[in-house]
Amino acid sequence: MDTVEWHSRKSAIETILARRSASEQFHYPIRHGSMRVGIYAPKGEDDQSPHPQDELYIIASGSGWFVKGNERVQFSPQDVLFVEAGVEHRFEDFTDDFATWVIFWGPEGGELA
Repeated sequence: MDTVEWHSRKSAIETILARRSASEQFHYPIRHGSMRVGIYAPKGEDDQSPHPQDELYIIASGSGWFVKGNERVQFSPQDVLFVEAGVEHRFEDFTDDFATWVIFWGPEGGELA
């Protein structure tokens, strides 16, 4: 993959999309301390559960709907979505080319407000 520990290219997303399966939906090319930058590209449905850290999604490709708690919004490339630690969330009705950067950071339980 065209990646170094502090830099990742668009080709990382293309590689994940080409070989993804139900068991290979995440790839984390960049890590430092509590921070992980990854690519998330679910196939078919998003069955993730809440995470112990705060997270950001930066939509790279595709479109669909994002559900966070009781809210639901449409998303498309370049949108940024924030999810607090422990909050139920998922992507729904997304296109086959859907991929997003995901950034986790901070302590378990999330940052203080």
